[in-house]
Amino acid sequence: MKYNRVLLKLSGEALMGSQQYGIDPQRLNDYAEEIKVAVDKGAEIAIVMGGGNIFRGLSGMSKGVNRLEGDYMGMLATVINSMALHGALENMGVKAKLLGALSINPIVERVSGKRIVNYLADGYVVLISGGTGNPYFTTDTAAALRAIEMQAEVILKGTRVDGIYNTDPEKDPKAIKYNTLSFEEAIEKKLKIMDLTAFTLCQENNMPIHVFNMNVKGNLAKIMEDGSIGTRVSTY
Repeated sequence: MKYNRVLLKLSGEALMGSQQYGIDPQRLNDYAEEIKVAVDKGAEIAIVMGGGNIFRGLSGMSKGVNRLEGDYMGMLATVINSMALHGALENMGVKAKLLGALSINPIVERVSGKRIVNYLADGYVVLISGGTGNPYFTTDTAAALRAIEMQAEVILKGTRVDGIYNTDPEKDPKAIKYNTLSFEEAIEKKLKIMDLTAFTLCQENNMPIHVFNMNVKGNLAKIMEDGSIGTRVSTY
């Protein structure tokens, strides 16, 4: 396999499916099935999920919620999403552990790099909720931090498009896809792959980012097997 230990980053919005809010049960089960296939082939997977399908801190500011409270509400939304995926995985017979940056007994076990690695070695899928546990940081930054802590080989960023383009491929039919990029090229081209804090953290710690379409059946297992799909960002 090209990738054996990965940090999978999923957006909260992806869980909505065709809905406008919340969690689509079919999309949830589809993702759990994709993860199960990869794990059955020997992959070690930790997962960081966003919470935008339930609450997003920045957008909450326009509705009268202050940034500090909004960010914590967003962190709790990631706990809900992680719990949902945790349950879906266990229903399929996949061993899973729910860790988090927020202490929520008895639901969430406190996260640490060592704890992630130990659970992965024991065959668990590890879901990491609560962002970094601090306001003003995104789940992108949490994904970068946890990937570095667990010594992942790559961050797999699951999206609804099949890689990184020079413009939005959903709006521009002439958009050009990149197969590989260096961190420097991505910055120079002003490609918004992750927020700047997360992207800089990956660059400084030589943590590759591989963007792919998570909504195509079999893609997760395929990218772990040969890395032939999507766009990889790394230090050349």
